[in-house]
Amino acid sequence: MMTGMERLLAAMNGTPSDRIPVFCNLLDQGAKELGISLEEYYAHGEYVARAQLKMRERFGYDNVWSLFYVGREAELLGCKKIVFAEDGPPNVEHFVIDSYEDIRRLQVPDDVSAHPAFQESLKCLRILRQEVGGRYPICAYITASMTLPALLMGMDKWMELLFFGPADAREALLSKCHDFFVREVVAYRKAGADVLVYSNPFGSTDTVPMKYFMEHSLPWIEKDIKAVGTSGVVYYCGMARMNRVIGAVLERTGIGVYYVSPLDDLAEARRIIAGHGLTCGVINDIKLIVWSAAEVRQEVKRIIEAGMPGGRFLFGTGVMPVAIPEANIRTMLEAAYEFGKQGKG
Repeated sequence: MMTGMERLLAAMNGTPSDRIPVFCNLLDQGAKELGISLEEYYAHGEYVARAQLKMRERFGYDNVWSLFYVGREAELLGCKKIVFAEDGPPNVEHFVIDSYEDIRRLQVPDDVSAHPAFQESLKCLRILRQEVGGRYPICAYITASMTLPALLMGMDKWMELLFFGPADAREALLSKCHDFFVREVVAYRKAGADVLVYSNPFGSTDTVPMKYFMEHSLPWIEKDIKAVGTSGVVYYCGMARMNRVIGAVLERTGIGVYYVSPLDDLAEARRIIAGHGLTCGVINDIKLIVWSAAEVRQEVKRIIEAGMPGGRFLFGTGVMPVAIPEANIRTMLEAAYEFGKQGKG
């Protein structure tokens, strides 16, 4: 039987495999797996690693995650309070930037891997690398320069600064976020992450107009990727649509993996990407909360039939809300394994 890493490499290279790679992003479910609260769970890197390993073994999908929660990046830049909910992901409560003067005071750590707030993530990565390194892709989540400010000052204030605020403050903040992005990528690669999910909702025309994307978002995307290279990088817009921008991103950055929104036309995305890289078809996992087993199977089949012809295809999920019944998770994965059997990856 092939490993998850072998399936991923086969899909990326267009070489034979037993089936397409299947990525299932179970994150907050890890606390339930261990029978503890989210706050206790995310306080210990070994808990996160143990749950990731147990869930991958139980369900049989092809990846593991080093991601705790998105606000973790804000903690590396000074956030002092994360709010934990019982039925949803943790979120930032304390914003580091309250005024433009705070931008000037913002300190980017020289070595992210040495930062106290990164130590539990390092512990998690060491365990994952020891247990499944080289056999199953270890995923890390990295927020793009243009999106990171939303974690530092809140989306409303960032949108105001981005579109209407003083240019010098905006550019100063983006420059610091870019510096942090580069150092964070270095830390994750050094610690053993194979897949770097480059998260950028501002890289979608669902968030910004096309003209703004071309004139402002794309240059920062290009700067980010030029600084770190494309190895392991996945273009992801937070489930926002990306078909309109894939061609430009491909041309300007060379990124070879696209985690396509469920709202996009998957067959069109595959045609745009064609032989240039890997197309990832993503299920609308919010609907998994209420879909019947038959509806789940039908949707998985539709996605794979639209994306798999021609090869170089991966089936994936979004953020997988904790409210999804376990039976639907299993139904989705079993359908992906069944419909994703092939002679070529």
